[in-house]
Amino acid sequence: MCYFSPILTEYPFQMDKENNSAVTNFILEGLTDRPELQIPLLLLFLSIYVVTIMGNLGMVTLIGVSSHLHTPMYYLLSSLSFIDVCHSTVITPKMLVNFVSEKNIISYNGCMTQLYFFLIFVIAECHMLAAMAYDRYVAICSPLLYNVIMSHQVCIWLVAGVYIMAFIGATAHTGCMLRVFFCKDLVNHYFCDLNPLLEISCSSTYVNEVLVLCFSAFNILTPTLTILSSYVFIITSILRIRSTDGRSKAFSTCSSHMTAVGIFFGSAAFMYLQPSSVSSMEQAKVSSVFYTILVPMLNPLIYSLRNKDVKVAMKKFVERRWFQ
Repeated sequence: MCYFSPILTEYPFQMDKENNSAVTNFILEGLTDRPELQIPLLLLFLSIYVVTIMGNLGMVTLIGVSSHLHTPMYYLLSSLSFIDVCHSTVITPKMLVNFVSEKNIISYNGCMTQLYFFLIFVIAECHMLAAMAYDRYVAICSPLLYNVIMSHQVCIWLVAGVYIMAFIGATAHTGCMLRVFFCKDLVNHYFCDLNPLLEISCSSTYVNEVLVLCFSAFNILTPTLTILSSYVFIITSILRIRSTDGRSKAFSTCSSHMTAVGIFFGSAAFMYLQPSSVSSMEQAKVSSVFYTILVPMLNPLIYSLRNKDVKVAMKKFVERRWFQ
């Protein structure tokens, strides 16, 4: 039970009957409280955001205009790029504004909205990477049946399933967060995330913590197990290939995906699968930077620099534009 002092009746701690909280605005602590780092970090993350948007939208455009990239693999890759654009846009613009603001203020409704859409796209990315691993498994282990198993309808259902699971998870988390009573306004993070918000609650968060553990285990461990089992079968199939060229070609089709998976799931697991007593929020901030800001930027670079088909399509696209 929480007892309030008279100061809680003044701004910004006014009772809001609609959101069931004493807080109407939150103050985001940000990445650092050192003034001399604000402008360098602003320029750094602005550059990363520009590269992220250009890279992912460029990947979507390239796949859309290149007929030889109209395959299940690249359909899923374009879906991943779209998720990365949205994922980054939910977090980065507000963070950039905060670098030049005296106080990093976000309204209660704005915070809950940011949390909801962040959860949608981070959960969607987890399952999209798993869907891409399944696609690679079918391509390498059952190449003759690839077009049958990974038909256009199957790809649509895979993407739809990814978003359904994302909406369910985000709605459950945000719905429970709306029931939490906040009597503090300082969020020790650079955006509205689950654990930092639960730390400033003065009501019971037992249900929220159980939900975080269960959904995090499902949304991280289930895709991870799907990816690992897919690659076990993939590696087994590759080792049966006698020619060295055949093996290297098969490995090259998976190396980009394995790199993206390692960076994303490693940082996400570090953030959500550790007890709060083990990990500090400073470590959590660094981990969050990886999967909210760096991974969306790296994905198009990883898939373009390590993929011959994308390089060829990019070269043809540039040549076509140049001659026009």
